[in-house]
Amino acid sequence: MSAVISPTTTVKTYLRPIDRDGLMAFAEKGRNNPASRGTNKVHTVVDGQYRTLSYVGNHAPVVVDEPPHLFGQDTAPAPGEIVLSALGGCLAVGITAVATWKQVQLSKLELFLEGDIGNPAAWGAGGALKAPAEMGFQAIRVRVEIEGDAPRELLDEIVQHANTYSPVANSMRNPIPFAISLA
Repeated sequence: MSAVISPTTTVKTYLRPIDRDGLMAFAEKGRNNPASRGTNKVHTVVDGQYRTLSYVGNHAPVVVDEPPHLFGQDTAPAPGEIVLSALGGCLAVGITAVATWKQVQLSKLELFLEGDIGNPAAWGAGGALKAPAEMGFQAIRVRVEIEGDAPRELLDEIVQHANTYSPVANSMRNPIPFAISLA
């Protein structure tokens, strides 16, 4: 008796898409006014020790803490981890936008971020004397797992293009004016 082999069917589900027409209108608005800017606002309140609550619009607060070896309670991600989260989110938004622009449907998009950071200066509280350029992230690595209805070369082009135009990545790569003052 011979076995009957039925053909295999592969079912692909795609990630929930964004509004392509809205994206195209937003892009046109940017072409018509390339100097346009918006302002992000956050209100951060210290809860005790190193735990902070950052209020962004009407959302639940973003909680930040430090691990015990840095004198925190480890109740939330550390500030550097939040920065990497912002970078991952921004890159994901850009990759999704570029894929939509190029009419590529994505079925998977995951980003894995690592950043090398140290604090021998102890936040400037008596630690090692360091120049500003020696502090903060010294290297960041991002690995992107992406799948969609396009060849790998096009998917890589989408990722690289999104990286080039990422507002958060460019904020981290490029010096920006920074001011701090007492309220």
